[in-house]
Amino acid sequence: MYRTLVAIPARMASTRLPGKPLADINGEPMIVHVWRRAMGAEVGRVLVATDSEDIAAAIRKAGGEAVMTRDSHSTGSDRIYEAVNKVDPDGEIERIVNLQGDLPTLEPRLVQACLAPLQDKAVHIGTLAAEIRVAEEKYNPNVVKAVGTPVSDRRLRALYFTRATAPSGDGPLYHHIGIYAYRRSALERFISLKPAPLERRERLEQLRAIEDGMRIDVEIVDTVPLGVDTPADLERARQILAATQSK
Repeated sequence: MYRTLVAIPARMASTRLPGKPLADINGEPMIVHVWRRAMGAEVGRVLVATDSEDIAAAIRKAGGEAVMTRDSHSTGSDRIYEAVNKVDPDGEIERIVNLQGDLPTLEPRLVQACLAPLQDKAVHIGTLAAEIRVAEEKYNPNVVKAVGTPVSDRRLRALYFTRATAPSGDGPLYHHIGIYAYRRSALERFISLKPAPLERRERLEQLRAIEDGMRIDVEIVDTVPLGVDTPADLERARQILAATQSK
């Protein structure tokens, strides 16, 4: 059995949607919905890593585990690394999923899919992408594209991630989904690195790993979870979950 931890970094700062983790979705804070989805994946221990006592209290009220972390972290990866070392100082946890706290409609199977590339010992980090079906998304810089070479029917070895429309020529384009599964040693290596030139240029943290020679494999899935960044996204999440709960 692999020892797996799903860590959800959460902080209150958000310019477009203040207080986002505690935004109400049909009677529960958004972060609680995400925690429930992570629990539903049944891949291992789940915790929320936060610098907010209010977020921690919401998770504990729901029966979950929350770990307080410093408020100085610049990335979610740094935050979950602190949390992992707090709860597991002896290094028993082998695999860590970094799950964004703004995915309240996430299908639990996507957490399982993100871990699948780590079955190959040569892979440091697993992540997800879905084929782009809407033409406008191919040219939208907010839709990050995963560029890679196929290693199987449903998996790519990542060569690059970009906000540009890439690669050129005939063939599918893939919408990257920002969920990551790390080997513990890979997470430790990653957070020790300084931001890399391409990372700063594209504003994509995963390029730090690519530039350092780490292998990222991308599992191809059939859906892109809704990320809540705006009031409109929040209302859409409420509608999706209300429809799901009414069935």
